[in-house]
Formats: sequence, structure tokens, C-alpha cells
Amino acid sequence: MILQRWGLLPMMLLLVVAAITGATANPDVKDGCQERCGDVIVPYPFGIGEQRCAMNSNFFLRCTSTDDGHHELWFGFVPARHISVEEGTVIIDFVPAFDCYDKSGQQVRLYNLSMDLIDPYTISESRNMFTAVGCDTIAMGTNKEATSGVGCLSLCTVNATMSKENSCSGSGCCQTSIPKGLKSLNITVQSLRNHTTVSEFNPCGFAFLQEKVSFNLSDWPLSRTPTDFDRSNVVIEWVAQTETCEEARANKSSYACGINTNCYYSDNGQGYRCACNEGFEGNPYLEKGCQDIDECKDAGKRYPCQGKCHNTIGDYECKCPLGMRGDGKRGCRGFGIITIIISVVVGVVGVLLLLIGGWWLYKIMEKRKSIKLKQKFFRQNGGLLLQQQLSSSDQGISKTKVFSSEELETATDGFNVNRILGQGGQGTVYKGMLADGVIVAVKRSTMVSEENLEGFINEVCILSQINQRNIVRLLGCCLEAEVPLLVYEFIPNGTLSEYLHRQNEEFPLSWEMRLQIAAETAGALSYLHSAASIPIYHRDIKSTNILLDHKYRAKIADFGTSRSLSVDQTHLTTNVQGTFGYLDPEYFWSSRFTDKSDVYSFGVVLAELLTGQKAILTNESQEHTNLAAHFVLLMEENRIFDIVDAQIKEHCPKEDVIGVANIAERCLNLNGKKRPTMKQVTSELERIIPLSQKKDVQQNNEEADQSITAEVVSAWDDASTSITCSSFQVDQALSSSDVEPLVPFKTW
Repeated sequence: MILQRWGLLPMMLLLVVAAITGATANPDVKDGCQERCGDVIVPYPFGIGEQRCAMNSNFFLRCTSTDDGHHELWFGFVPARHISVEEGTVIIDFVPAFDCYDKSGQQVRLYNLSMDLIDPYTISESRNMFTAVGCDTIAMGTNKEATSGVGCLSLCTVNATMSKENSCSGSGCCQTSIPKGLKSLNITVQSLRNHTTVSEFNPCGFAFLQEKVSFNLSDWPLSRTPTDFDRSNVVIEWVAQTETCEEARANKSSYACGINTNCYYSDNGQGYRCACNEGFEGNPYLEKGCQDIDECKDAGKRYPCQGKCHNTIGDYECKCPLGMRGDGKRGCRGFGIITIIISVVVGVVGVLLLLIGGWWLYKIMEKRKSIKLKQKFFRQNGGLLLQQQLSSSDQGISKTKVFSSEELETATDGFNVNRILGQGGQGTVYKGMLADGVIVAVKRSTMVSEENLEGFINEVCILSQINQRNIVRLLGCCLEAEVPLLVYEFIPNGTLSEYLHRQNEEFPLSWEMRLQIAAETAGALSYLHSAASIPIYHRDIKSTNILLDHKYRAKIADFGTSRSLSVDQTHLTTNVQGTFGYLDPEYFWSSRFTDKSDVYSFGVVLAELLTGQKAILTNESQEHTNLAAHFVLLMEENRIFDIVDAQIKEHCPKEDVIGVANIAERCLNLNGKKRPTMKQVTSELERIIPLSQKKDVQQNNEEADQSITAEVVSAWDDASTSITCSSFQVDQALSSSDVEPLVPFKTW
């Protein structure tokens, strides 16, 4: 009987504990609502089970269970793995897109996917990466409006080792960031050669979004197939509502933040989130979710107190013990008032002396550091090589100015983002105003590598000697900055692409203007190929690299990927560079760039001028089509007038349109040997131009470069390379020198 009585006591205690536990509401959910689904905690404003458990229908999630008792939380139609109120994120599982081929190159599997979010959700730009895996894989992602996109190219010829120590830099795997504010993403996977050369070890290509911290390259061997892949973690950001804080506070009935909270904005799209005020903790979306922190219960490192602690609402007080002085949070001391005064005076004097001495030493060290840094940048950016070339050059010609880094900092207002004219793979271009009031364009290039220094100096020398009317003129450079800087003449009317693809009715490009732009561009390319002292290949001709001056004359710009040749050279063998849609297919496959590769790109520009279409077309089903191929197909079918730009269709002579279209078709011939030279193209275009325009265009194209008096000689052998560059004057004093290398950068 005694054993029975004593045996009842533990059971009664357990019942009491259970009752207390059951009565204690979870601080992260509404009363009476489920706290979790399986292993995933579901905090408010999210809810499961009942609609009232969520703030609104956008936050109501499904929790399902299987016969074996497994629970799964669903975010729409995909599983959710973690929800964070503090970070405003939901981590979901998402499958990759893929395409697979057999050994004969036949596509056997294809899966493209789409993600389409509603308010208040956004794909996290800072936490995710767009990733592609494969040896013959082109991955692209665009939003459903086709106004924003991302993509990368992954190639390899042998079975690469996929380990977490390797980087996704384009060999077997590539990664790139995504734009801010994305709410939808359509991911597609394509192949260049249908995996025919790599199918033995890589039958499939994959593309997916992936949380940065959870990505492990070793999980993606090249032999992987869709049957053995895992889902990837994707971070989705959310806000309470898409209103501003001011708008939300004005409507207290719908304001999402509870008591003792503050409202702050998301940095990835519109909307606001809630956070507990300092001194409070809990769930800020529940009415009384943020509770006062009792700092006295943790009066240690987190909340220091060397005296008597007293908790207050949102804060705490710490009074020093009797006989001690000071702030108990920072430390109590028992010194007398006189000792304190003397200590303070001595301390202040000592601090002042230290500050003065430290400031003096700092200025000296900063000056030395600045000099050494400028010397380092000068050498790094090829200044010594440039000086070497100048020492043997003819000093009797006009000099291109060498700017100081301070001068260009001032001209661009510290490279203010509001001064940005454009950005690309070779760098960022800023609008600037020099001390004499001249408006210029300052190109802040990407870093230059040691192996490209000689080529960069050669390009600067060549550009400094070009004074052709339809080529943007190089005014000067700066070498002593961290990244090289080039100064060009400012072209006010933007790019040809803007006028063709963002057409406005106030100033449409007429047929006559398009003909003139085509002829001027062709003349400039003809000059580069055959009239310059050394042939120059532009390598990135496109409508965004053709600028229009105040008289709407064409100006070729962006020589960042251009290369010069010795007199006996007929081609360049390089890494493939350029822009999809304009890239010569023959060059893409062979890596051999010739003057006919520039001709192909010009043919695409001619097609743009005729049709007003972009180089890559997007149809109603969001599929991408190459304008060049589409144009040639319509020419073969005698249907060219089906795509002639409506703005010029009724105002241009049909025989002239057919003449220009025939030139474009010849330029777009897949066999480079069958394409015309730029000189021939220029001549044919001038024959089409009306007599009223011919005089101006011929004057442009026949204008000789009167300022070129120096020779640029490249003598290439196994031992050395010599470059003569005589249109620069570099002050031997480092503080006034400045030049910018243009480094080849793979873009598309």
C-alpha cells in the first residue's frame, strides 16, 4: 500500500507539468494554432490548419501527411524547408531544368521550368545563384515579361572533377547572380552540339537556382542524369505587405506590425517588414509578440552590470554599489573626486598629444602609401611599358593628354552612380566635365592581367592615332588609378539600338538616316580594316556600340575587345568573345577571327536597320530566335517586306530596300570567304544612297587621317615584341600619369 501511494506521486507531478506545458501558448503562433508541420516550424504571419492562423491567404500554407506519419509543408506546389521571421525568408525545394541526349545526338529528355511568385514574395537576389552544370550547356532564365534575364555557358571537352574545391567558372559548371526584384523566372537549357562530343561522360545539362551556402559542386558529377538528382534549395524573400510604412501605419486595421515594433523596408523589391524594438524580443507580427527582455536575468557579457541591476521596459538600469562611482554597465570605480579630476586632466592631455602625434604620423604614412600605391598601379597598368615605347617614338606629333586620377575623380564627381552612361563586360562609362568645361566620357575598365599588358598598351597606342570622323576619338588616359581609365569624346545622342528598339514617334529614324548611318559605319570599318596604318578588327560590332552625335552621324565605339594585326596577318586565333546574335558562326566554331567576322556582325546591324528588330527575337511563346537566320530565310523566300520596319515601309523605295537587303544577306553568308569586304560593302551602299546624301557620306568615308604621322610596328617573334606609340606624352613624375587597360572579357 505504501509503494502504491509513493508510486502515484511521480504520475501526479507529470500530469501537473503536462498541464502547465499545455497552458503555455507558443509565442510564434496564434492561440490554438499548430506550431509546426513535421520538422518545420510555421511562425505567424504564416499559418496552417485554419485560415485564421495566417495573416491572410498569401501566408496560408498546406501541411499534408502520409500513411507512415511523415508530414510535408507545401509552399504552393513545392515543399518548404524553413521559414524565418527575422530574415523574412522561406527556403523551398525546387527541381532543376535539364536536357539529355543519346550518343547519336538525339534529344531524349527535356524539362524547362518556370517559377511565378505573387505578392508579397520575391526571389532572393543576395542568397541565390543561377547555376548550370554540363560540358555542352547554355542556360538562360528570363522573367515572364522578358524584361530581365540571366544566363551562363558551361563547356568542357574532358570529364572534369566536380569537387567543392573547384569553382563554377565555365568549365563543367558556371554560376552568375540574378537581378534584384525578380518575381518570376523561366529557366531553359540548350546545347551547342547536342552533347555529341561529350555524351560518354556527360549526357545531360542542368540549370537551376541554388542557395549559395548550400551549394556543393561535388553533388553534381557530369555523369548525372535526371533520375538521380536532388532538389535544390531556393531562398524566397517575403514582406508583410507591399505598401510603404507610412501608408501601412495610416490604416491600423491592416497594419501588420504589433506593439513595441518598428517598420523597415526590404532591399529586394517593394514592401515592408516588422522587427521588435531594441530591448524587446519575440514575433513582431503578433499583436503582443514583442515582449520586454529581462536583461537582469542575463547580466553578464550580453548585458553587462557590475552593480545592482533593475529591469525597465525596453532597457535596464545598473547602479554601482555604495562607495563606488560610475556607470555600472561600463564599470564602477572607487576613486575620490580630486583623483578623478587629475586623472581626467592627465588623460585628456595625453590623448590630445597622442591624437596630434598620431594625426601627423598618419598624414606622413598616407602620403607615402599614396605614392607607393600610385607607383604600383602605374606599373600594374603598363606605365613602364608605355614609357619604353615613348622613348623611341617621334615626339613631333600632337600629344594625347595623360590625366591624373584626381582630375578624373573631380570630373566624374567621384565616379557617382548618377553619372553612369553605360556598363558592359569591359567596364563602366561615366559622363564627366573637365576643368575647362569640356564634356567627356570616362571609361573605368575592369582589372588588367599581366599577360594582357602588352596588348593593352598596343591598343591604346593604336586608338590614340585614329582620327576618323566616324570613330569615337580617344582624348587621353590615366594609369595611376587602381583600375585603368580612358577618356573619350562625349557623344550626346545615345546608341543606335535605343532609336531602333525603343522607337518614339517624336523622332523616328527615317530611311535616309538609316542609309546614312549604315554607310558611315561601313566606311569606318573599311578604314579600320584597310586604311589604318595597321589593320584593326573591332570584334564587337553591334547597334549598342554605334553612337549618334549631335548631327546623328554614326560613331563606332567600344574597342575593348579590338585587336590589331601585323601587315602579313590575315586572322587572329583567340578565345571566343562577342555578343550572341552578332557573333560570326564561323568564328564561334573555329576561334579564328578575320575581317569577314566584322562583316558578319555588320550584316546583323543592317538587318536591324531594315527591320527594327533586335538581334535575338522573342516570339509569343517566349522562344528565342536569331534575327540573322530569320532574315536570311525570308530573303530566300522573297518575303523580306514581311519584316521591314513599319516606320519606314511606306516611305522608302522598294528597290533601295532590296539592294540593302541583298548586301545584308551577303554579309550574313555562313561561309566567310563568300562575304564581301567592308570596302565593297561601303561602295555598294554609297551607290544606293540618293545624290542629295552622297556628298556628305563620301566626305566622311574618304576623309583621311591627317594626324597619323607615327607608325605602329609590331614585330612578333619568340623573344620579344616591339610597339611604337608616339601620340602620348607621359610625364616621368608618377603623380600625373594615368592609362586604362581594356581586358578581353567574355560576355553574351
